[in-house]
Amino acid sequence: MGSDEGDTDGPIHGPVDSSREADRLARLRRAAVRFDSGAGLLAAARGLRRRLPGDERFGDPLSTAGDAPFQLIARSVSSLRPERESVVKELGLAGLQVWQSLSETAGRGAGKDELALLFTDLVGFSSWALSAGDAAVLSLLREVGVVVEAAVVAHDGRIVKRLGDGLMATFLSVQDAVEAALDSHDALARVSVDGYRPRMRAGVHWGRPRPLGGDYLGVDVNIAARVADAAKADQVLVSEVALSRIDLAAVTVGRSRRLKAQGAPRGLRVVEVSRHARE
Repeated sequence: MGSDEGDTDGPIHGPVDSSREADRLARLRRAAVRFDSGAGLLAAARGLRRRLPGDERFGDPLSTAGDAPFQLIARSVSSLRPERESVVKELGLAGLQVWQSLSETAGRGAGKDELALLFTDLVGFSSWALSAGDAAVLSLLREVGVVVEAAVVAHDGRIVKRLGDGLMATFLSVQDAVEAALDSHDALARVSVDGYRPRMRAGVHWGRPRPLGGDYLGVDVNIAARVADAAKADQVLVSEVALSRIDLAAVTVGRSRRLKAQGAPRGLRVVEVSRHARE
């Protein structure tokens, strides 16, 4: 009389085999991580990026801040294994770096194109906001945003970024940048929140800013910001470089003066530009 004990059709797969499979997969993962983080391969990948066209540091938050397809993909690639260095990540960004370079060369900003740069902000806003309350502040910022951004768009400008109570915008012509600033002043004269009337200052400069992601950086951007900082309430200041590119018959031009500001070129001069006085 036989016993059924030990009578099977094949090997029994139990906890021991499952444990071995898990160990094998864990070893493969560790090997893949060692390969992906290898100092030699990382150095080779970064060396490749230095030799490729485009920004070798492409992939940081500044360079991927825009909404172009290569920037959207780069943000996803940059989020891969942020806690450690990765060969796969570097190679992925290398391809996107070349894509970025080709996109810029095709006409979406290669750092060699000249643009008019406009900066605006509100004078005295911070002091008023301390006592006005959040609701009033939000209401004012919304109304200011509507009229100023409408003026920028109406003159074919592109808003690069919003700066709290101001903005930075680019234009293909200085004339459009100045007209947008003057139209903004005119429109703001009709804005009032709880009896408070905002007063804006603006600065315009002409130069060759360097595109980085959805932003622009460089000396000319800093100069434009310094020009705006030097303006008083209800003023539009224009650098002499920019002034040479507008129709002087269409505006009233003030006296030229040297701009004394930290970070501005020593010989930089600015003038106030305004509408002709109505008779």
